[in-house]
Amino acid sequence: MNIIFVKMMLSMDSKVRVRFAPSPTGGLHLGGVRTVLFNYLFAKHHKGEFILRIEDTDQTRFVPGAEQYIQDTLAWCGLIPDESPLHGGPYGPYRQSERKSMYKQYADTLIEQGHAYYAFDTPEDLDAKRKEIPNFQYSRAHRMEMKNSISLSAEEVDALLKNNTPHVIRIKVPENETVSLDDVIRGHVSFDTNMVDDKVLLKADGMPTYHLAVVVDDHLMKITHAFRGEEWLPSAPVHVLLWKYLFGLDKMPKWAHLPLILKPDGNGKLSKRDGERLGFPVFAMDWTDPNTNTTTIGFKERGFLPEAFVNLLAMLGWNDGTDKEIYTIEELIAGFSLDRVHKGGAKFDYEKAKWFNAEWIKKTENEKLAPLVKPYFDEAKIEIHDPNYLVKIIGLVKERCHLLTEFVAQSSFFFTAPTTIDTASIAPKWDTKKHAFFTALAALYASKITNGIITVPSPDLEVEFKELVAKHELKAGELMLPFRIMLVGGKFGPGVFEIAEAIELKDTVARIEKCLQILSSN
Repeated sequence: MNIIFVKMMLSMDSKVRVRFAPSPTGGLHLGGVRTVLFNYLFAKHHKGEFILRIEDTDQTRFVPGAEQYIQDTLAWCGLIPDESPLHGGPYGPYRQSERKSMYKQYADTLIEQGHAYYAFDTPEDLDAKRKEIPNFQYSRAHRMEMKNSISLSAEEVDALLKNNTPHVIRIKVPENETVSLDDVIRGHVSFDTNMVDDKVLLKADGMPTYHLAVVVDDHLMKITHAFRGEEWLPSAPVHVLLWKYLFGLDKMPKWAHLPLILKPDGNGKLSKRDGERLGFPVFAMDWTDPNTNTTTIGFKERGFLPEAFVNLLAMLGWNDGTDKEIYTIEELIAGFSLDRVHKGGAKFDYEKAKWFNAEWIKKTENEKLAPLVKPYFDEAKIEIHDPNYLVKIIGLVKERCHLLTEFVAQSSFFFTAPTTIDTASIAPKWDTKKHAFFTALAALYASKITNGIITVPSPDLEVEFKELVAKHELKAGELMLPFRIMLVGGKFGPGVFEIAEAIELKDTVARIEKCLQILSSN
């Protein structure tokens, strides 16, 4: 058996150039963004270049707006390409549809070498064969039964070509060979060519398929390392053969097939359907399908910070060998290495994802959070009159928020009095002594307003509260929950005296009195 073997040690002799090459067919799954991230981190760690190339050769699957969505997603994540359709570069164009004219010469070269052939089969021919043979593959086993330049005579082929008969060009996969490569993550991987089908390289419309285009473009763009999901591993033997036939195996990039992101239970690849079923996003940003006009929610709109999203993706299949989990992008770049990427798939845990976001909310400056959370207040029709006040409130509640969307629920009472008050949690232990205490507390605060005092620092409010508690011969612990519910409407929020300071004396008095009226009427 003839053996083709490719040794792929991780050499840094030339400048590192990596690429992310998505098809513009819809929203960008978090697995795709993680592929971007690992490409980006690897390139920046080695002071190399990260390229975005749009692989839009399959025009039947092209979705309007998808390319812009990809650009927007990368911008939100802060993973900006060095070269792309948007940024340009020395190896453009960066859309394969704009490179159409350059692929045919390589397909023709393969024909001349005897490594590819013309196939004139119609869609009906192929459908009939699939019905006749279960799991039919267009390969060595059946190519002589089909209508192609191997099974037909030279005269028949010439006649078909002269008549412009629609045809494709397929690779002629050799028989009885083993194609092997050393994957940077997975080590030595081998394929039996008898199990590989003759993939289409050039379609009838002159467009290349992924298989031809990815090899040609990686060569012309001088890509040194090619990272992609492990689901692409079955395509590797075709690509290795194309590199061998067209450019030489010594020119081929180093391959790294990244582990899958799995469903929470670990059974299979995470999909959009899983997110819909389990109630969490799988796309980076909201994606609206132009065909159905349905919107799939994204991490951004669910309330994730981009720093947290990038951080959690990095942890899906990689770690630096320590227990550290929170990383800035600079720390990820400094610490990233492919030898720490796992071979096995990584389970996606949405609760853990929210934990990452909560940690990043805590460490993000209040001033930076303010413009990010304000749209949610606008949506809830809560007016923010003083931006500095919003910044202050964010500082009081952010440790209770896992998502940016939670800031409204956790702090709306700072901006407007609660419309509902949980008096049911107060009533069972309510008595005349407590009623008298809060009546006196409201009167104390009202007297300060009369003297021109608008607000009192929270430590002073706490001292006065406890002094009044002692005077009424009560226990502070029995009064804190009622006081909180009076101000907030429920059993949540930051320190109650911090709340009273923030909403100022006038509102504090009004909320106490309103609750006392409700309790008196029940």
